[in-house]
Amino acid sequence: MSEQNTNAWPFPEVTDANDLDINAIFGGGGTDTADTNPFATPAPVTPQTPPAATVPPVATVPPVATVPPAATVPPAATVPPAATVPPATPATSAAPPAPAGMSPAGTAAPAQPAAATAAPPVQPAAATVDNPIAAAFEQKTVENAKTSLLEKAPVFCHKGAKEPIEDPSMTFEELRIRKSEDFADLEEGKYVSWSVDYCGIRKEIKDPKGTTIISIKETIERSREFLEALKKAKDKNPDCLVKPKVVMKTKGVAAVYKGRFGSVEEARESDKVICLIPSSDGRIYEMRKTEQGEFIAPKNKVTEFQQVRAGFTPALPKIPMRLLGQIVAFFRSYMKDGEECEALAQIYWDKKVKEFFAYIPKQTVCRDEIEADLSGCPYDDETRYLCYADIHSHNSMEAFFSGKDDQDERGTGLYFVVGELDRFFPSLKARISCGGSFVAIDPATVIEGLEQPFPEEWGQCVTRRKPILGSKPLSAKFHQMAKELRL
Repeated sequence: MSEQNTNAWPFPEVTDANDLDINAIFGGGGTDTADTNPFATPAPVTPQTPPAATVPPVATVPPVATVPPAATVPPAATVPPAATVPPATPATSAAPPAPAGMSPAGTAAPAQPAAATAAPPVQPAAATVDNPIAAAFEQKTVENAKTSLLEKAPVFCHKGAKEPIEDPSMTFEELRIRKSEDFADLEEGKYVSWSVDYCGIRKEIKDPKGTTIISIKETIERSREFLEALKKAKDKNPDCLVKPKVVMKTKGVAAVYKGRFGSVEEARESDKVICLIPSSDGRIYEMRKTEQGEFIAPKNKVTEFQQVRAGFTPALPKIPMRLLGQIVAFFRSYMKDGEECEALAQIYWDKKVKEFFAYIPKQTVCRDEIEADLSGCPYDDETRYLCYADIHSHNSMEAFFSGKDDQDERGTGLYFVVGELDRFFPSLKARISCGGSFVAIDPATVIEGLEQPFPEEWGQCVTRRKPILGSKPLSAKFHQMAKELRL
């Protein structure tokens, strides 16, 4: 091989100095290399071809007729080390140890991967192995989506309303204050909690006053959890939803260690550490069970119960203004010729006819007292008639409920008093009695026509201003003047 190849061989002379085993590459062992074409297509292998791990390289396989049976082919373990016999392709798995009696290692050729019929190919674990370019594009797509989300404003979400938060640098408490004008349920900050939902990730806000909206958004975006969630999400452009949650006093999540009980005995038998117990003095007491013992004391600030407002919610229509006008005219008839007397009327509801009417009981009256006899009332049939309200007059005096009225009106019901009947517009007071406890109410709650609508343009003519310090309202001035004139 030291001479120039005249057989159109395109390669220059190759010597052993190049550390290449020519015989191992092009074949040897008595075979004439000049008669062998290393690039010729190998002969087809019969079905008796040995397993893939023991098949010799293509270039060294002898003709089909000379291939020994599979039983005589040495296993892959007899192949010399890679330094002396370079395999055509890298081996992918270790061969089993050679059994005794096989041919020596020097007579075996390097292992060659088997044909497709010998063993099925191993599929890649993921698409990223087969197509790294597609995987790179996918990664880039996710990164681009994340970049666009960084610039996207978070969204306020409450009771169906959604609005981008233009200033995410504000705290959650500042956002609550701004939105409380539109949502009355957000007015009390101590009953409002916040959470952020972003691409399936939820963060609860522990400190609404000291935490900004943008800090939570950025914290989620920097997390590996967010990147993984974004890869799996169908929506690559999700909204960062900022959600308030109103926890009412009685609708909040009750602590497992706290309970409400009707008596001290029930509280003691329970497994609750903190027990709230109502008392006959009208207060709420708190019981705490400790290793030291049982502590009971009045609870000054009760937040575990819903705030209750006293008042009256009518189950019937409002009393017609026409009927009230007739009653006022009846009261004024006892203020003639310098004589001023009080009077009493009762307002009934006819369940059959579905209307109100007035009943005047027999009574003896004077300037400051009424003695009424209700024994002969023809409307005592409760199946048809309902005594809805009592109304009496205070002639020219102001409308108020006296101590004697308190004694007579202890039954649960609705009560009115009309005063200043010497004026064109008399004064009117209304209250309810609930088990002997009195609560003032707005007469417009049960009487129609006291609040009439007016044209909106009237309000456009009025401008409000702050009162001057030290000045009294005009109503107070006129009230004082009226008292002085009476004296």
